[in-house]
Amino acid sequence: MVPYAAMLDVPRHLVEYLARLLAAHRRRIGTPKGSRALGPFRQATLVLRWFREAGCVHCLARDASISQATGYRYLHEGINVLADHAPGLREVLRRCHSAGLSHVVLDGTLITCDRVAGTTEKGNDLWYSGKAKHFAGNVQFLAAPDGTPLWVSDVEPGSVHDLTAARIHALPALYPAARDGLPTLADAGYTGAGLGIHTPLRPHPDIPSPLAADNRTHNQLLRGTRGLGERAAAELKQRWRALQHVTLSPNRIGAITKAALVLNGSWK
Repeated sequence: MVPYAAMLDVPRHLVEYLARLLAAHRRRIGTPKGSRALGPFRQATLVLRWFREAGCVHCLARDASISQATGYRYLHEGINVLADHAPGLREVLRRCHSAGLSHVVLDGTLITCDRVAGTTEKGNDLWYSGKAKHFAGNVQFLAAPDGTPLWVSDVEPGSVHDLTAARIHALPALYPAARDGLPTLADAGYTGAGLGIHTPLRPHPDIPSPLAADNRTHNQLLRGTRGLGERAAAELKQRWRALQHVTLSPNRIGAITKAALVLNGSWK
């Protein structure tokens, strides 16, 4: 074995922020002082290494001189503590309205995962996404006009369509926001979402002729306005590489994404 030194490429204040959350959690559940194998700071480092490097938990536990089971327990605890601090959708919309934002951008992303058991009513794999051609979880995002990630939903299986997932997690709160002057822009996958959810116009299926000039202009303006906001999912996935492929239970994808959102907001 050859030891070597490495640097964790995150701001130190981010590790300290997570360490404070973990220390507060330990006090809240009554953990005796000195009874843990790792202190809050070292546990925070383990959790952030997993998010940044998407490394195997066995290797992270080995580096921290703890067992693999303890490594998983510490990782899940860190994910839960962070996810508990993720903002709710209605709270986010109130902030957007108070800040005078012109609109918000709704988008969905598929986060791939390992194969998992479960079938739909038709007998198909529940977590298999025909769009991604892979097993994945569907997570809905809400972003500011400049692309800043604002909110993420709980996870739905990869076979669930974006519009269906949005109806479960997002649309009930987006409709009142639209009536109050905060519309939502979305792509063609949300066609038919309802009033206040602006999507590209499509030609009538029985009329093969191209769209009229004003409708094409509408789509171009919508695409240009919405495009910057759709970088939210890419920003989270590139900064927190664990979101590129989740090896934990796919039911944890929602909590993992919410944890990444909290970390992302505390990065600067």
